[in-house]
Amino acid sequence: MDANDVELKKELNATLQARRELGDEYESALVDSFLEKVDQRIDGAVERRVRRQLAEQQLVVARGSRGPKAANDSWGERFGFGIVSLVLAIPLSAIGGGIAHLPGLLVAWAGIVGVNAVQAARTNPGLFGGRRHKSSRSDDDAWED
Repeated sequence: MDANDVELKKELNATLQARRELGDEYESALVDSFLEKVDQRIDGAVERRVRRQLAEQQLVVARGSRGPKAANDSWGERFGFGIVSLVLAIPLSAIGGGIAHLPGLLVAWAGIVGVNAVQAARTNPGLFGGRRHKSSRSDDDAWED
């Protein structure tokens, strides 16, 4: 038991003792008083938790990280997603090709490529957004040389 639990248990025992001494006519007031103390403890705990989470988020933003999810986006996750995608591509290709021939096969592979593109964009923001470096010459100028 932590200190808050011990303190709350003492409060409950004191409330029960007061009820025994004061009688039934004060029961409602005693229960309300005890519940008010419990509410204050809950509010304090929630407030501390929210402050801690806000501080953690501010720390993540200050460090320039993508957020808590960045730690979970590992090479293994990306590799596993690729393997699962290729394993599922076999039956999808067979079903699509068997039912609708070439158009079905193309639709199946378009879906597979689409899912992998979304996963790549999720794990690498800016991948398709085009963070391109500007050069002094455009691509058209390079061909004219």
